[in-house]
Amino acid sequence: MGAEPRTVSLGPSDLESTGSGLSYVIEETDRLVLTIDPGRPKGIHRRSWGRKDGCEMVKLAGKREGRRLPWGFLGLVILAGCAGPPPRPESLRRGDLGGVEEYAARLIPHEMKKAGIEGLSIALVNDQEVAWASGFGFADEAAGIVATPDTVYRAGSLAKLFTAAAALRLVEDEQLDLDRPLQRYVPEFSVRSRFAAAEPITPRSLLTHHSGLPADRLRGMWTTDPEPLTRVADELREEFVAHPPNLVFSYSNLGFTLLGHAIENASGEPYGTYVERFVLEPLGMTRTSLTASPRVPGMAKAYDGGREVRESPLRDVPAGGLNTTVLDLSRFVRMVFGSGQWRGQTVLQPKSVAEMLRPQNKDAPLDLDFRVGLSWFLTGVGDIDIRDAGTVAYHAGATLFHRSLIVTLPEHKLAVIVLANSPSASPVLGRVATEVLRLALFAKTGLRPTEEDAARGSPQGADGPNPDTWTGWYATVFGLVEVASTGPAHRVEMLGRSFRLIPRGDDEFGLRYSFLGFLPIRAAGLDRVRLSRAEVLGHDMLVARSGGRSLPVGEKIAPAPIPDSWEGRLGEYEVDGLGADRPLLERISLRRRGGFLILEITAPLLFGNPTAQALAPVSETEAIVLGFGRNSGETVRAIRKNGSEFLVYAGYVLKRKNSA
Repeated sequence: MGAEPRTVSLGPSDLESTGSGLSYVIEETDRLVLTIDPGRPKGIHRRSWGRKDGCEMVKLAGKREGRRLPWGFLGLVILAGCAGPPPRPESLRRGDLGGVEEYAARLIPHEMKKAGIEGLSIALVNDQEVAWASGFGFADEAAGIVATPDTVYRAGSLAKLFTAAAALRLVEDEQLDLDRPLQRYVPEFSVRSRFAAAEPITPRSLLTHHSGLPADRLRGMWTTDPEPLTRVADELREEFVAHPPNLVFSYSNLGFTLLGHAIENASGEPYGTYVERFVLEPLGMTRTSLTASPRVPGMAKAYDGGREVRESPLRDVPAGGLNTTVLDLSRFVRMVFGSGQWRGQTVLQPKSVAEMLRPQNKDAPLDLDFRVGLSWFLTGVGDIDIRDAGTVAYHAGATLFHRSLIVTLPEHKLAVIVLANSPSASPVLGRVATEVLRLALFAKTGLRPTEEDAARGSPQGADGPNPDTWTGWYATVFGLVEVASTGPAHRVEMLGRSFRLIPRGDDEFGLRYSFLGFLPIRAAGLDRVRLSRAEVLGHDMLVARSGGRSLPVGEKIAPAPIPDSWEGRLGEYEVDGLGADRPLLERISLRRRGGFLILEITAPLLFGNPTAQALAPVSETEAIVLGFGRNSGETVRAIRKNGSEFLVYAGYVLKRKNSA
């Protein structure tokens, strides 16, 4: 008799690789159940059991189509007997938020170790009280300073919530009108447009990311010597808007920097001074500041991969220059739960707080079911999706190395605030906040939010849509994506990985990722997402449906003719005259691929993976990034300077290193 097959439950912390080609895949997987037969499974070159650090393990060495895998002889180690994430409490008494804290105290160290997070602080807010707050890991490992609820972190885009509050305070004082053209408050603002009869850019459209402005002005954004934020408006005269205002949600740090400029002009005070006087001081947020500098007393050091690293000063303070603690942020959240009141004084009028949390974009045709308030996001996506709990209002933040998140349930007056000093914390913050909020909601109300089951396959008799009509290229929020046919199957090339299209009904597909080609792995919740297509205003849109909502992902695109002038610009580029700016772009190239003109950028501090964007030349000197949403619709321009030709993108001047 042969030995029985052995079944193991696997997660990211249970997998190790002797080849660098697997590290990203491993980090992104959820848990899966794998049954390993003592015989040789298909695709496995060698198998052996053993133990490591007290954990039972199996080592698999793979082959593909009779050849070793591209990264050479693969050793995949599966630690089958190690501890997984702590189980949720089976029962909680009503009002037992302390039981939630006990669970969080087990969950957070597990997630931190798995993701390599150095320090993290968290607070749970229940109406006008902080139910509990804790710190984990180190604010400064070398000095032995542990993270606490009073540790200051660089909270990045959470600054936008305070910019919104400051703008609404000016509205209350009749110094700002959200629906007047921005030029009323920033007369020097001017930007070019290709859209006839487009609506004007207003403070409201800036607050909701519907201005159509480019995402960033990277030139001068992170630098040792930031210029005043008011200089940005002067630099935009030759730039183009990416989209018509109020067409589609398109995240823009640039827009919030211009809004900070408008706040300065409307109030007659520097932006940071105004926010401090009318928002921070009334709330007693004594450890919070909005500054270009990331170096303030009590600030956590930044870490990347266990190494201490350095944050850079930021020009765009209204978009991302917030230094704060979870306890200080709890005061802001409690003010929101109190309809603008804080300990007997009015920070904002109730109507202002209600407007912050009111969906503002129901008339934006390409947003589908996605909703945004004034700076607050109101449609949970990915991990930040708590069903049957009413509105989920949240905002995340990211600097070069810090990460932050606030998730609130306004109808139940519950919120979780999480701050961390490592970039690997990005996916962890959402998982931790959602887990804690789910349990806190049950402990407070007895309501247990439902969790959507994974899509398992096609309904009886449903063949799914014709995949052949899906083949082609798509400009998406993940960058350029290809759907291609490989025999009877169809694959999606995305994020450097290959996924299969799986029919999920008459007009929908799901995505399945197969690790090593034979282990189906649940990757980042993709098993809960169904993909479909929709025609909206002439856009062949790629739509993701999850939790009963349809959200825009991208659109199908076709190659545009490439004039000789652009053919002659193919090659590798580098930033010209970087000056005091922090180097962000490691590699820039203009290439031809699949009939498209492609701009490829490698920027590890900004994007986890290299990005590829398809361009459509519209003149001899201008090309537009195809698609809609963040970074799409933007213009790449060719200019001449000192007798040589350069490209201009996101404020950077790019010089060619060689020809294609």
